[in-house]
Amino acid sequence: MKKSYAVAGIMILAAVLLVLPVGAKAEMYVEAYLGASLPDMMNDKTAVVAPGAGQVVAGNFPGHPQPAVLGGIKIGTWFVKEGFLGYNYPEWMKYLGFYLDFCYHRLDLKNQNFNTALSTGGAFTTFLNTDFRSEGTAATLAFMFAARYGFLKDSEVPFGRLQPYIGVGPAIMWTTQTPKVTFRTTGQNIDFDSEGSTNIALAIDAGVRYMALKNVSLDLSFKYRYTNPSYTYTGAVDVTGAPVGFRYEPTLNLFSVQLGAAYHF
Repeated sequence: MKKSYAVAGIMILAAVLLVLPVGAKAEMYVEAYLGASLPDMMNDKTAVVAPGAGQVVAGNFPGHPQPAVLGGIKIGTWFVKEGFLGYNYPEWMKYLGFYLDFCYHRLDLKNQNFNTALSTGGAFTTFLNTDFRSEGTAATLAFMFAARYGFLKDSEVPFGRLQPYIGVGPAIMWTTQTPKVTFRTTGQNIDFDSEGSTNIALAIDAGVRYMALKNVSLDLSFKYRYTNPSYTYTGAVDVTGAPVGFRYEPTLNLFSVQLGAAYHF
């Protein structure tokens, strides 16, 4: 799964790069970056159903994602005169640009304890003390519209060597989760196969780029992504063999910080 995400992202970015006019005088760039994903607490909605026993176990709990190493690649352009596709853009458009951003990281949830309500035949029975943990991944392809401003202008970089910027746009996010549920009261476990979800997401960036050389820059940025995946699982209680269905619907607020290096052409 990890390799397929990476290959798909690289192929998409490479295809875009091939159609760009390499000989143009645009401020185009390709960047690779590494960073840390620092997800916020997730507001999760869950329901576990055991139809064979005529029982429903339901509970809402906050997710606690673990920090993870994040890696990605950007390809973009600023709209300058004689630039992208040969358009003679107005002077003011040099402050605007567009880039594609593909990133990947783990999305594992720490083991957490919560109480779930057990009902039989529609009537409340008791509370169950439950553990939940999960392993997962997140891959995002974002389509970013950006604005920048330049400071520290010189003859080699007329726009300015120091370039703070912001970006916002829609994204496609592919996530997976492989949960495990344990009922502490009974010691019963439920293991589930990995399930995936593809969703439209909101992506927001803020960063500062420094042109160390005419064609090489360093980029420190902060990223936020928001989406609502949904997963549906089927399994069985390990002790009794009772069939169990599990619906998992987290709200993802994903934050990250990253440092990249870019080549401009």
